[in-house]
Amino acid sequence: MKAIIHHDYGPPDVLRCEEIDKPAAGDDQVLIQVRAASVNPLDWRMMRGSPYLGRMAFGLRRPNDTRPGRDVAGLVEAVGRNVTQVKPGDAVFGAGRGSLAEYACAAASAVVIKPQNVTFEQAASSPVAGLTALQALRDKGQIQPGQKVLINGAAGGVGTFAVQIASWLGAEVTGVCSTRNVEMVRSLGAAQVIDYTREDFTRRGERYDVVLDCIVNHPLSACRRVLKPGGRCIIVGAPHSPWLIGFIARLIKALLTSPFSSRKVMLFMARSSREDLSLMGELMATGRVIPVIDRRYSLNQVPEAMGYLEKGHARGKVVISVDHGNTA
Repeated sequence: MKAIIHHDYGPPDVLRCEEIDKPAAGDDQVLIQVRAASVNPLDWRMMRGSPYLGRMAFGLRRPNDTRPGRDVAGLVEAVGRNVTQVKPGDAVFGAGRGSLAEYACAAASAVVIKPQNVTFEQAASSPVAGLTALQALRDKGQIQPGQKVLINGAAGGVGTFAVQIASWLGAEVTGVCSTRNVEMVRSLGAAQVIDYTREDFTRRGERYDVVLDCIVNHPLSACRRVLKPGGRCIIVGAPHSPWLIGFIARLIKALLTSPFSSRKVMLFMARSSREDLSLMGELMATGRVIPVIDRRYSLNQVPEAMGYLEKGHARGKVVISVDHGNTA
C-alpha cells in the first residue's frame, strides 16, 4: 500500500509517499481503508521536530513515529477478535495512527459510525479539531447559555468548529480573524467579528466569560484582563514558532498564578472519546456544525498540503482525499 513516511525532521519534502506493507489489525483494533484524512498543526510540528524540547518525546535525532496523521475516515476492512462495535464494510471516522495512507489501524474505542449524510472528508476533518473545540468549551469552559465567548483564531481548524459549537451551546460568540475571513466567521454563527488587522481585542474594553485562544498571539496577561471575574482563558494552540521557549515560560507563570486569581488561565488538549465523536457525528448530520474545508489534496500531494498548513493561513481544515482507484 502507499503511505506517507518521514525518516528525518525537516521541511515538507522530508515527507515521502512510499510503498509499505499493509498493517494488520490487533485484537482491539480495526483496519480502515482510508477514504479521507486531515492534517493538523501537530503534524507539521512533528514533521519539523518542533518545539525542539518536544524531541524528547518525538525522538532526539530522528522521529520515533515515521507515520504522520491522526484524523481518519473510511471503510472498515477488518476487525480484531475482541472488536464488536463495528464490522467490515462499516463507514467510520475517528482517530487512527498513520492515517496519511491507503490503510490505517485504529483502536476500536477511537472510531464511531459515520452518518450517511456526512462525507468522508467532513468526517475526517473533525476528530482532533472538533473534539478540541467541544471539550474545551463544554468541559473546561463550562459554557452556559447567554454567556459571552471569544474565539481567538476563529477562522482556523479548531476555531471554525469552536464558533459553531459555542453558538450551539447558547453562547454569544465573538470571533477574531483577518479581514478576508470576517464574513465566513460571521456565517458560522458569530454575533460579533473582530478584524485583528484593524483592532486589538485585548484593548476594546469588552469582557468575556470564556476566551478560547487557538493561536496565542497576545500576552497571556492581556488575555486575562479581558475576562470577567470567574472567567476562563483556555489555550488550545501555540505561537507559530519552532522554539516556543518564551511562550512556555509565560505559560508556566500564568498557570502558577492562575489559582490565586478569579480569572483562570488553563492549557487544554483533547482526549479520545467515542461518546464525543458520536456527538460530533450527530452535530454534523443535523447541520448544527458544518466543517469548513479550505483545500483538498491527494495522498501524493501531502508535502504540499503540509507546507500550506504550516504557513498558518488555512481557513478551516486541510483534507487529504485518498482515491483507491488511482493513488499514483
